[in-house]
Amino acid sequence: MWYYLIIALQGFCIYHAIKNRSPYYWIFIIFFLSLIGCIIYIITQVYNKRDAEKITSEITHIINPTKNIRDLEKQLEFSESYQNRVNLADAYLENKDYNNAIKHFKEALDGNFQNDFYVIKNMMEAYHQMEDYKNVVNYGEQIVSHPEFAKSRTQFLYGMALEKEGQIKKAEENLKAIDIRFSFYNERLIYAKFLIDVDKKEEAREILEALISEGQHMTKPNKRLYSNTITEASKMIKAL
Repeated sequence: MWYYLIIALQGFCIYHAIKNRSPYYWIFIIFFLSLIGCIIYIITQVYNKRDAEKITSEITHIINPTKNIRDLEKQLEFSESYQNRVNLADAYLENKDYNNAIKHFKEALDGNFQNDFYVIKNMMEAYHQMEDYKNVVNYGEQIVSHPEFAKSRTQFLYGMALEKEGQIKKAEENLKAIDIRFSFYNERLIYAKFLIDVDKKEEAREILEALISEGQHMTKPNKRLYSNTITEASKMIKAL
């Protein structure tokens, strides 16, 4: 049992170090000094009184990802508030339990929150993961006029779903909106593939060239995160 706890703690510390761009030597300290390295890292780089509760929660989630769901279910049983139900739905979504996530998102929408952008966009994410593109389109149409919809991942999902539903022109209009430099790297790669499929290879080439160029100016964490995307862009442009 202790072995798995130490592995989980190392995973948290390495994740925290990468996320916060800590010097690379911390990763070696955490990895090679095991528990001692983790303790040193937490004391010197992470821990303070305000962070204590957050750290405990994140480590617990790594060790037992369903505990958070059980806790949120108890909160909802105690108080069936809108926010408690949305929190539970979010937890199900994070845990890839899309059916339960959708169920609770729908219940949250009942009543006075029919146009809640946050809930609907998360429902669209769940439906997208389930490849239920018809519902992605249906819910997307409810929030297209919302100011947060434009140039967002939600609009991208809406555009992808429109393509799957055969609405190619409308799909392109929405996918094009996320073609923004130094952002949406994975989404823009998919958009480039879409353009190739509809025989707009020159437009696709421009996006791929931009991705490759931007890849040369990324921070080290982003280079690690999007290395496969840039590599794929390079392969695609050679094939054009």
